[in-house]
Amino acid sequence: MTSAPDTEQPTDRAREQTAREPSQARSEPARARRLLLPLLPVGVIVGVLAGVTVAIVHVNTKPSLPGNASAARSSQFAGQVLTPARTAPPIALRNYLGQPVTLAEYRGKAALVTFLYTHCPDVCPLITANLRATLGVLGAKAGLAQIIAVSVDPKGDTPPAVADFLRQHDMIGRMQYLIGNPHQLARVWSAWYVGTERDASHPKQVAHTALVYGITASGRLLTIYPANFRPAALAHDVPLLARR
Repeated sequence: MTSAPDTEQPTDRAREQTAREPSQARSEPARARRLLLPLLPVGVIVGVLAGVTVAIVHVNTKPSLPGNASAARSSQFAGQVLTPARTAPPIALRNYLGQPVTLAEYRGKAALVTFLYTHCPDVCPLITANLRATLGVLGAKAGLAQIIAVSVDPKGDTPPAVADFLRQHDMIGRMQYLIGNPHQLARVWSAWYVGTERDASHPKQVAHTALVYGITASGRLLTIYPANFRPAALAHDVPLLARR
């Protein structure tokens, strides 16, 4: 009688190796994704962040507009056009250098107004980068526009913090960044219907309305743009705003 061949029983080490292999196989895609992320184009990462952070930053899902105006698409402008168009609310503050600045002094140019703070982790740097890129797209026509940022963080936006922010984003001399005490800034926020709310769990962070407002050369508030606007789109509108 022929006996059946002996079969070798797996050792403890072999059983452990076999048990580990499925989990290692499952972890490979996750490891690959972690390795791939730094290799993604910066534009893709920024685009993903924009989609997330734009939704977070707004105090209201649909922000109010000055004068309770409504906004709609237009065949002429890339940005949404406000109806009725009205004189832009006044702005009279000091910049981080202590110099007085008013919106009215930029009549004759297209003024691009936005509301930022220097410790913002996401949307404010995105807006600033888009505005800098807009000037690049405009090229020789960049002189048609004046960028004005108004602080939404009177405590954190100190002159040194603003100077550092502008330096990091290559906006020194390209952006008027206006600061002030809570009372001074609150008047501007109210006039522009800008909501601001400090995050109780993260005191350095401020939820706020994150739009760019297009002002005509005659001082009328005419267009608005979301934080993730395309620089080429805003560059298209600047000459139109500067002619009105």
